[in-house]
Amino acid sequence: MIIDTTEIQAINSFSRLESLKEVYGIIWMLVPIFTLVLGITLGVLVIVWLEREISAGIQQRIGPEYAGPLGILQALADGTKLLFKENLLPSRGDTRLFSIGPSIAVISILLSYSVIPFSYRFILTDLSIGVFLWIAVSSLAPVGLLMSGYGSNNKYSFLGGLRAAAQSISYEIPLTLCVLSISLLSNSSSTVDIVEAQSKYGFWGWNLWRQPIGFIVFLISSLAECERLPFDLPEAEEELVAGYQTEYSGIKFGLFYVASYLNLLLSSLFVTVLYLGGWNLSIPYIFVPELFDINKRSKVFGTIIGIFITLAKTYLFLFISIATRWTLPRLRMDQLLNLGWKFLLPISLGNLLLITSSQLLSL
Repeated sequence: MIIDTTEIQAINSFSRLESLKEVYGIIWMLVPIFTLVLGITLGVLVIVWLEREISAGIQQRIGPEYAGPLGILQALADGTKLLFKENLLPSRGDTRLFSIGPSIAVISILLSYSVIPFSYRFILTDLSIGVFLWIAVSSLAPVGLLMSGYGSNNKYSFLGGLRAAAQSISYEIPLTLCVLSISLLSNSSSTVDIVEAQSKYGFWGWNLWRQPIGFIVFLISSLAECERLPFDLPEAEEELVAGYQTEYSGIKFGLFYVASYLNLLLSSLFVTVLYLGGWNLSIPYIFVPELFDINKRSKVFGTIIGIFITLAKTYLFLFISIATRWTLPRLRMDQLLNLGWKFLLPISLGNLLLITSSQLLSL
């Protein structure tokens, strides 16, 4: 049997070409994920710097000024310090739960960023149940906190984990009802469709004006979900010695720190998407109609403008959250639960029934 060397070379070159195509496809699939993670990391660093500057301004002190110009590298310096610190493990605790808890808290929040539309068609994955995927995945974070508190074998830590679980359950239900109201109003649960439904009338098309009660409930519930003052009962330093974080040190403590700011940024992005029109220019189309066709004329320029608008609205809400933390006192645990179950839950349920009735009457 005579084997043609030319055919063998052609087969080998074809197989190498197919292998290169597969590698190229894998790399191209990972590029958006790494880009999103890098952008989120930079966003968290900016939030930490903003919180320190805003809190310094409110309390009339100087704030960070040595690590980089205007102290912008202070958060990076703190993260580097935590990375090289020693990781301590409780001698009688559950090592597996103690180590897995911080990872669950961070990963569950990171997965929720996949359904955030930062601009027109600039989204990692556009799912038909995008907003409910966020609620389902972010609900796993308190499980990580509870595992951390239990695995520490510390009464203070375990009490902090229990508080985190109770607080999450109390405010997850009003939050879900508000999201369901927005889905009924927009006839879709996709985050892209919700933004598109608000784009018809510019500023006056925002769900903020169509759902003012839901916006207030969502705002309060999101602050409670992020465990921000006045709702930071799970880690109340004066009462619980830092709660579920008591036994943690080094990078594991840093993961909790990062998770809190990741959750704050995520909540701010969802406020922008659900109530503030997302990436759309908030100018009535009857005045400047050509601005609303910017995506059709130049996709790259339109995407950049959309990202800028989304981040501007997001950081406006972040400023409100940070100022609230350094202005209001902490609630007691009974006050927190009463607010969630006796006030926010009936109000959000009545708001949902009102929206449902109006949608049925309009059919």
